[in-house]
Amino acid sequence: MAGDGDVDESKRATLRRFAALGAASPLVGLAKDSDSDAPDALVGYIGATPGAHFSKIRDDLQLGTGETQHHLRRLDREGVVESREDGEYRRFFPADRFSEFEQVALGYLRRETPRGMVVSLLRDPEATGKQLAEELDVSRPTVSKYAAELEEAGLLSREGGYELREPETLLLLLVGHADSFGPAAAELATDADDIVEYAP
Repeated sequence: MAGDGDVDESKRATLRRFAALGAASPLVGLAKDSDSDAPDALVGYIGATPGAHFSKIRDDLQLGTGETQHHLRRLDREGVVESREDGEYRRFFPADRFSEFEQVALGYLRRETPRGMVVSLLRDPEATGKQLAEELDVSRPTVSKYAAELEEAGLLSREGGYELREPETLLLLLVGHADSFGPAAAELATDADDIVEYAP
């Protein structure tokens, strides 16, 4: 079992890794008066993982709730990050980088089943609800539930099957942040040139 020293070192290493990303951001100069690596790490993490919600940011960076809230509020107040409500979550983005459609899309792409549906429909625009359920190993009602949510969010049309709205934008978001979306997105990124040919 890891001791407290191991946990502290793991936290420091994680913060340093994302702080290096954050330090490269043109928006992070404001954080230089802080003795903590946390502001730079938050900027780096949110830049690499746009659309992540508060709890994931806190847990992945191994920060306390109060510490995370304090620094995120400051970064938001000073125009470095922005956030939006997404159901029970608050999701965070680099400020002035993503349109409203992209922010909404990133929120859904951070969820496993909706992301799987989008990836599958980018690969096969003719995929049916049954095929999506089989491919993602979920029930048909689960696919229908998320399809309704995606339609309400403006990401999908269910007229005559399932049709993605702005498929090129969705593909670019997945490819641009593939490392933060898991293996399926990374694999999609390698096939992006072929996939984009179908997009209207």
